[in-house]
Amino acid sequence: MTSTPLTLRVAIVGAGPAGIYAGNLLTTAVDAVRAAQGPIESVEIDLFESLPAPYGLIRYGVAPDHPRIKGIVNSLHEMLDAFPDASTGSATQDRRTIRFIGNVEVGRDIALDELRERYHAVILATGAIRDAALDVPGVDLPGSYGAADFVAWFDGHPDVARTWPLEASSVAVIGNGNVALDVARVLAKHAEDLRSTEVPDNVLAGLEASAVTDVHVFGRRGPAGIKFTPIELRELGEVPDVDIVLYDEDFEGVDPADAPNNQLKVMLRTLNTWRARPTGTASRRLHLHFWHAPVAIEGEGRVSGIRFERTRAGAGGALERTGEFREYDVQAVYRAVGYYGTRVVGAPFDEARGVVPNEAGRVVGEAGLYATGWIKRGPVGLIGHTKSDALETITNLVADAEVGALRAPGVGDDVLDLLDERETEYTTWDGWLALDAHERALGESHVHTRERVKVVPREEQVAVSRDGALVR
Repeated sequence: MTSTPLTLRVAIVGAGPAGIYAGNLLTTAVDAVRAAQGPIESVEIDLFESLPAPYGLIRYGVAPDHPRIKGIVNSLHEMLDAFPDASTGSATQDRRTIRFIGNVEVGRDIALDELRERYHAVILATGAIRDAALDVPGVDLPGSYGAADFVAWFDGHPDVARTWPLEASSVAVIGNGNVALDVARVLAKHAEDLRSTEVPDNVLAGLEASAVTDVHVFGRRGPAGIKFTPIELRELGEVPDVDIVLYDEDFEGVDPADAPNNQLKVMLRTLNTWRARPTGTASRRLHLHFWHAPVAIEGEGRVSGIRFERTRAGAGGALERTGEFREYDVQAVYRAVGYYGTRVVGAPFDEARGVVPNEAGRVVGEAGLYATGWIKRGPVGLIGHTKSDALETITNLVADAEVGALRAPGVGDDVLDLLDERETEYTTWDGWLALDAHERALGESHVHTRERVKVVPREEQVAVSRDGALVR
């Protein structure tokens, strides 16, 4: 057992929901240990983020027309903005438990080993931002895009191109999850219907010039096998001047009453409602196809079509190929078949699964190194799963600290001294507040008043953040 009260020092790599939840839960857990007169007296957490701004996938991986995302951002903001003073219960900035350090990439600006020298524990929460592979011929043709790249573009990610080719009139989206619906909805939606969101100006300009008329979404399984959530599906049917087109052959033998849960029953009823709607009046169409397994992306020089094999439900729910093939003339394909974990240089990595190998959040063979979120369990689940997942990791980290299983930091200097020495232009929480205020001011002064207009270039984000706040 630790004999003297411990100030636990922890670094978290990644400032998306997984990292922020982990930091907040760690603060709460240490408070509980202290209240029980345990061996941990306090905690100091540094939250590292490779981007200048926090929130990760919430800022750069979710479509801007989701109103509920604002609530999640507000919740994460509150977790980082101030923490209760243990003696008075009042929020004070000088007692902040978590310190945000942005624009710092672990493995580039600072090594993982350098973090491990300075902290009792390091938690990896880097998530998954790359597209999972789709192994079909033609996947690398020009006009074949990963959904993650497209999402990063329309969300104003600083490290992607400012323009996107939108010359295709007919587009295929492969996938039956929420990301596929986000991609399809943004492609089908008229730019004017996104003006009220925080979508960047360069993205609005690109969408205004889009040639799209038809977006086809293809899933390997039937309607009863969709991976959407009801709210995502409902939003799809509320897009102005876009017809939802479904095909009766895909619904043979599908009865909402047979659905195994209420969520699926609601979605199947929604789909059946759309099947009964008249179509043909809208200027754009969004087609939902089921029982389609991709076989090849076709074209000479660039995408000109896509080929599928029809599938069906087999014994025990297994998917069977039917030997029936369908071809569709499209000029672009978006692959929304999942994400792949973001590797941290110096940390173990399972190439096959795209995760850090771990047991309940403890990285295998690496005492003091932990993982949470998608880099821990793979890119599945919603925000609520991320929070419960972080709780498991934090519970084990605190248990290790209580029994003295964590090595004391070998280097006692402030990590910011090292970053200053290397002239790393890191950003801080006060810097984010300055950037946040700047983006909101841009929205207020916009010709179409908006809540915010995102700053896209990294260098501009860093300049606004560092000019608007004392870095130290």
